[in-house]
Amino acid sequence: MPRPRRTLEPQHGWPLGWGATLREFRTFLAVERGLSPHTSAGYLADLSQLAAWACAERLAAPDLSRDHITRFLVAQRAEGKAPRSLARMSSSLRALLAFLRMEGGAGAGPEAVAKPPRPPRILPRTLAEGQVDALIAAPDTATPLGVRDRAWLELLYASGLRVSELAALPAWAVFLDEGFLKVSGKGRKERLVPFGEGAEHWIRAWLALRPGFKPKGAELFVGQRGEPLTRQHLWRLVKGYARKAGLPWESVSPHVLRHAFATHLLDHGADLRAVQAMLGHADISTTQIYTHVHQARLRALYDRMHPRSPA
Repeated sequence: MPRPRRTLEPQHGWPLGWGATLREFRTFLAVERGLSPHTSAGYLADLSQLAAWACAERLAAPDLSRDHITRFLVAQRAEGKAPRSLARMSSSLRALLAFLRMEGGAGAGPEAVAKPPRPPRILPRTLAEGQVDALIAAPDTATPLGVRDRAWLELLYASGLRVSELAALPAWAVFLDEGFLKVSGKGRKERLVPFGEGAEHWIRAWLALRPGFKPKGAELFVGQRGEPLTRQHLWRLVKGYARKAGLPWESVSPHVLRHAFATHLLDHGADLRAVQAMLGHADISTTQIYTHVHQARLRALYDRMHPRSPA
């Protein structure tokens, strides 16, 4: 099971207004920016470290200057924080300082946070098409739960949804006759995503069985007692089916199927902008990571097959 992100709740006892500031910021993230509880918790975990440092320095939130921000980040580096952790911390700091500026604070704004060096690019893990086929075929479709699991595995690979989006997907948002679904992604942004006949077939089979589970809500996929499936439950199921399929289950997760969706589309000539729209990426630079995966696969194919290759 994935280890939950460690969070520090805004402390009522923090002096200098930090507890109130972070509680108001958390409300802003949820209400104004529409971020998920998981994403908001990530911001608060980072900013709780800032609050602890600032309280030790006797600094209130509105009084933070550019020099204070620099000293805090230097202290973070001195603790041996990884480049990715520092990049995430810088993003959290910019968001908080922008919020304080918007609220009329006279302290440092988001421009006070120098951008850290870009962390090394890590290519996302993915699966070969045959491995995806083996994973999707792993559930026992002679059972109702097996039909359910085959349906959501098919849909996850066919649509590239985030696992949180899949868990929250309501049954009414899937348009089987038209072959697309409507999903509410990050920041509550809606997008339409197509899916293929394989997913349609198994979703129809699951919908015929779903009423017998007495669903407690509108979610498409539910557990044995009608409760919505959680991200953690889906994560465990993927691991179990990967093990059953003989795959390296330690590196298989729902997000790997999202990577496979994007990589395989590009392998078959899909347009990068179209893949960006289906994945729900706000910035195409996020999607471009998949072109590196695609190029790496092309290079490996060339090295293996070209008669002039040294391989």
